[in-house]
Amino acid sequence: MNFMNRIVDFFSRKFTVAKGGGEKAILKQKASGKMTARERIAALLDPESFYEYDLFVEHNCHDFGMESKDLAADGVITGSGTIAGRPVCIYAQDFTVAGGSLGFMHARKITKVMDHAVKMGIPIIGINDSGGARIQEGVNSLAGYGEIFYRNTLASGVVPQISVILGPCAGGAVYSPALTDFVFVVDQISRMFITGPEVVKTVVGEEISMEELGGARVQVETAGNAHFFAHSEDECFDQIRRLVSFLPDSSRQKAAAAAPRPPKQSYKIESLIPKDSKIPFDVRDIVRAVIDNSEFFEVQEYFAPNAIIGFGRIEGETVGIIGNQALVLAGVLDIDASDKIARFVRFCDAFNIPLVTFVDIPGYLPGSDQEHGGVIRHGAKVLYAYSEATVPKITVILRKAYGGGYIAMCSHHLRADFVFAWPTAEIAVMGPEGAANIIFRNEIMSAENPDEMRRLKIKEYTDKFANPYVAAANGYIDAIIPPQETRASIVRALKITRGKEDPRPSRKHGIPPF
Repeated sequence: MNFMNRIVDFFSRKFTVAKGGGEKAILKQKASGKMTARERIAALLDPESFYEYDLFVEHNCHDFGMESKDLAADGVITGSGTIAGRPVCIYAQDFTVAGGSLGFMHARKITKVMDHAVKMGIPIIGINDSGGARIQEGVNSLAGYGEIFYRNTLASGVVPQISVILGPCAGGAVYSPALTDFVFVVDQISRMFITGPEVVKTVVGEEISMEELGGARVQVETAGNAHFFAHSEDECFDQIRRLVSFLPDSSRQKAAAAAPRPPKQSYKIESLIPKDSKIPFDVRDIVRAVIDNSEFFEVQEYFAPNAIIGFGRIEGETVGIIGNQALVLAGVLDIDASDKIARFVRFCDAFNIPLVTFVDIPGYLPGSDQEHGGVIRHGAKVLYAYSEATVPKITVILRKAYGGGYIAMCSHHLRADFVFAWPTAEIAVMGPEGAANIIFRNEIMSAENPDEMRRLKIKEYTDKFANPYVAAANGYIDAIIPPQETRASIVRALKITRGKEDPRPSRKHGIPPF
């Protein structure tokens, strides 16, 4: 074959591979409301920044008629590009090619780009749209999944790992997204499940639709497997770009700073908390009153809403934000909220992102359902995560801080670097009503007017503990500050802790209460 023929053959092969599964398969993909794999990469990355790897890799299966099948790019497109000028590695499964099924060479393309991301110290983004393991390859397809899971684990805490579910993600395939840091889903497109509805019906006799079993809303609201929900693929890609803007490229760096911007004047922090401590308020308003431009990028907004987590900036620097949400279950810690907070704290600690915690917590949620579900084990994850974290840790107690909840929400006892409290803070073992009923039980029961005596004793306990001064007198609070000084206090604390070092005992690793 002469030189010109080789050039013609190259472009012919490249054009054929770029067409994926062919026009008919592409039309079917679009008819289902989905972009093609290449369109997705182009929509997410900066224009013309994508550099493709392994375009001509082919499967090596020769059984069950596979030797006659030409699977373009083996059903997955891999490479690197940029988002807002910052490099990322990326792969996108191509559902138009054999349903995006994963075989050994398909997996090898993915693991190669994952290895590249770790070596170069840049984020890895995986777009999942696959029918699952390629059954014609048998155990080789399972080996491929195992190699991906292993690399997900090695990359954990080294580079940010982002999974995007834009189609089915079934069976063993779901464990790779579950091992990554953030999962994005799109309404009516994304589906994650271990077993399909047909098997569920056969095994347990339950009739259930695909959407009810593992649709996008189920994953963000009930299961907690997904962190971000979008109504379209374009909205999803906007969310990914915004997330990446808050993150460092790897654990070897800190997130890039932006130009400092003051909070919006519409958030008047001194008027956001009701005078009556029983009236709830939205802790996100407190957050927006403190962070730059009042821009709070919430994570897992729809899961365990009694706690809020997310990213913001203070004086241009990325911070991870945690708060108790009084609007939901009075902001208690339960099983799901504990998991949500603990995982986020560990992510921020791994990637050098300071933590700012806003506290208004009546304690852990009581009840047999919580006890039987393991609230002790799950609740301990919060204690472990905060204690383990060595990044700057700043806590602001807004209102209630009772019992184990006070300790868990980054108290000085878990080595917070600064703990501030508003004058409205209440720090005690439990609320005044419950405490008075226990401490003064005999006096209340023997009184001529038990109701009046209970009222007096509640007031006595409230006067003693429903304020931050006892804790401050013991050095558990560094300063009692008026609300309007919150941002300035956090800014000072972040500046002081910028060079923080917190050496720990030498060990292979700790053992969290998984």
